[in-house]
Amino acid sequence: MNSRPQLLPIEDFEELADVAPEHVRLEFIGGKLRTRDPLSVEDFEELERRAPETVRLEYLTGELVVKAVPDGKHSCIFMWLFRQSLPQRPDLNLMPRPGIRVEAHRRGRARPDGALVPEDHFKGHGEWSDAVGILMAVEITSHDRDTDQRDRVDKPIGYAEADIPVYLLVDRDNNTVTVFSEPKDGRYQQSPSYPWGATVAIPHPVGITLHTEKLKDYAG
Repeated sequence: MNSRPQLLPIEDFEELADVAPEHVRLEFIGGKLRTRDPLSVEDFEELERRAPETVRLEYLTGELVVKAVPDGKHSCIFMWLFRQSLPQRPDLNLMPRPGIRVEAHRRGRARPDGALVPEDHFKGHGEWSDAVGILMAVEITSHDRDTDQRDRVDKPIGYAEADIPVYLLVDRDNNTVTVFSEPKDGRYQQSPSYPWGATVAIPHPVGITLHTEKLKDYAG
């Protein structure tokens, strides 16, 4: 894991530290962003609002999390999913990187790579929306050292606790697609994984079928 690229260059940390609220003290240790003191969700929202465009922040399990900026293959996978979804569910939109309140009591803040929602779902919403009405959250892993904890551990819990019916994880390390569904008591009851190339049925309330052969073009 230590050979994976660091998420935050020192230049981005310095720029973020310059705009951070006065009482939010940031540290940069071993290429990782930390806070010296416990960070409230309100302080996180203010910090995220001030962050430069090159820094993507989330707030999971009470901690500040840096999310990798997507590379070209990551963006291609998102568009692949968009093209797969739209013809089957023209009543829905796949929205990129919305701000969502997640976890128990909606104390987490996540920006999934995508959220499948009814048309105009986010109309009139502020920067952070409740998860009610989101049919599926989507994450596409990045080749960084934090993706295991963030996308495979924290996100399934956070999205299940927010009662998002389906969490779709496109895993670029394992070349798999994992479909988490049936949230109950803060955990998804189902989480089958499929190799790239398989036909994947996404359950209710999404109800689409993904043909994943194309994902092999984005391996590596």
